[in-house]
Amino acid sequence: MHIGKIRIFDNDRGVIILMLMVVYVFYNPTNSGAVDLNQQNLDMTLASNELVFINFYAEWCRFSNIMMPIFDEAADKVKQEFPDAGKVVMAKVDCDKEKDVASRFHITKYPTLKIIRNGQPAKREYRGQRSVDHFVEFVKNQLEDPIKEFSSLSELTTLESNKRIIIGYFDRRDQPEYSIFRRVATNLKEDCQFHVGFGEASQQMHPPGHPIIVFRPDKDRSNDLDITYNGSLTNFDEMHIWMSEMCVPLVREITFENAEELTEEGLPFLILFHHPDDKDSIKKYSEIVTTDLISEKQSINFLTADGKRFAHPLHHLGKSEKDLPLIAIDSFRHMYLFPNYKDIEIPGKLKQFIKDLYSGKLHREFHYGSEGTNEIPDTTPPSSTFKKLAPSKNRYTLLRDEL
Repeated sequence: MHIGKIRIFDNDRGVIILMLMVVYVFYNPTNSGAVDLNQQNLDMTLASNELVFINFYAEWCRFSNIMMPIFDEAADKVKQEFPDAGKVVMAKVDCDKEKDVASRFHITKYPTLKIIRNGQPAKREYRGQRSVDHFVEFVKNQLEDPIKEFSSLSELTTLESNKRIIIGYFDRRDQPEYSIFRRVATNLKEDCQFHVGFGEASQQMHPPGHPIIVFRPDKDRSNDLDITYNGSLTNFDEMHIWMSEMCVPLVREITFENAEELTEEGLPFLILFHHPDDKDSIKKYSEIVTTDLISEKQSINFLTADGKRFAHPLHHLGKSEKDLPLIAIDSFRHMYLFPNYKDIEIPGKLKQFIKDLYSGKLHREFHYGSEGTNEIPDTTPPSSTFKKLAPSKNRYTLLRDEL
């Protein structure tokens, strides 16, 4: 009987070891390179890792095939740099085999590189250089602590005025509320700066045991005052929604670095072209958008652009730096100039300009002249210049033209 019991124990242990091996292989399908994700292991992988960096690819796509060995080599280096479980996983999805996964993440081009932090998809996908070193450096930056600690309130007076900032005032680092705050900060680190003070450094700003979180807007682009968070400090989703609304402004600045991302959203641009030193026109434009045009936010992107950096679109409109500030719509087919910048002060004027785009009036007037006149212009509206900054067909296999 004793021997029999040992055999039973050995058999049970063998079954357990076999099950562990199956689980390991199932969730770690390759010994090297990026981990293969599928419908079965996706949710567990996303839920159990702080950062998941995913390459969505198709085997028939030549750009996917060019990048695959680079991404796999980077995955091996990331494993060496961050061996602890639950920290980071570089993964890949074969979109032909895993169509449901591809659909879930709205994949419209190959290869697409997406970032999932704490189970939440980041708003921005990776659009940087596709090299081993850049992939590894990107992961390192993503895993850096997003929050800077201040030791006295005087340090807050020296923060950059052209940044959106979230400030947390806490009693202790081990508070549950701070854990939630840090998770949200990790997800929004690209949209806001985060600062925190503990104990004596912040006790003047909040009652004991009652942490306070405050949003400080970009003072170069807004006249708004600081806003205090009044929601739950222990509810991740509620805090995340509020901080997202604060950190991602209604009016954004377009640069050559984010132009591809903005054009891929597929919404026409209403753009204020301004001189780089002109803060007043930015604040005025932002105020009008916030008060009069917020109902249009689902149909158009409100942007500002440095008129010096974007001299080419101005030239396309027959304008130059001396004509700044000015406003134009880029519909991704044509560009239309708002006739008189000073008319933004007239209530409803800028909103009507947007409505005239969608009614076709702007296009008709370019071809047939203004209503009630006999003038027939001999010009056509300038073609879009920002569409040229959309995802390149020399970099991606585009599944459909969204623009």
